[in-house]
Amino acid sequence: MLFRSAVNLEIAASEKVAIVGASGSGKSTLLHLLGGLDIPSAGSVLLNGSNIQQLSVAKLDRLRNQSLGFIYQFHHLLDEFSAVENVALLLRIRGLNNDESMERASKMLKAVGLANRELHTPGELSGGDRQRVAVARALVGNPACVLADEPTGNLDPETSEGIMRLLFEISSKGTTILMATHNYSLMEKFPARILR
Repeated sequence: MLFRSAVNLEIAASEKVAIVGASGSGKSTLLHLLGGLDIPSAGSVLLNGSNIQQLSVAKLDRLRNQSLGFIYQFHHLLDEFSAVENVALLLRIRGLNNDESMERASKMLKAVGLANRELHTPGELSGGDRQRVAVARALVGNPACVLADEPTGNLDPETSEGIMRLLFEISSKGTTILMATHNYSLMEKFPARILR
């Protein structure tokens, strides 16, 4: 049986929005639609005024690379690269030179508490450290919007709190945060806008 539900949603710059629901309720699907990773069967998704369904694959890829930061439930790091190389990769794809990319990636790893682990490969990192690398990768390009799918699911409470502080700090500088979660303690940090 196919279930459909209508979503009509407008999110402003620098807004922080929690998307809350049980596992399987469609939180990840909504984030995938908003990020252009999935195509809606009806309706439209506009990002900074552009209808993402009408963009060519190359333009959509460029828009995602330059405007969006993705944090997934699972880190999706490249095993053969070090932590700093994984983070710098987004900037290299953007066309930045290697030195600048690595310098910015190193600073972002320091911001998430991994300054001493930047040369380690994912296989040499704990699950929580791998997720922090994924957070650094999402933030290094100063995205207009971060789509976060259970970003602290593999982290201890202290590290989770640090990541949330970092996300809220970048939000205060103009970045929009959309975070899917079923963690009610995280949900409480989004008092202004909670979607259920």
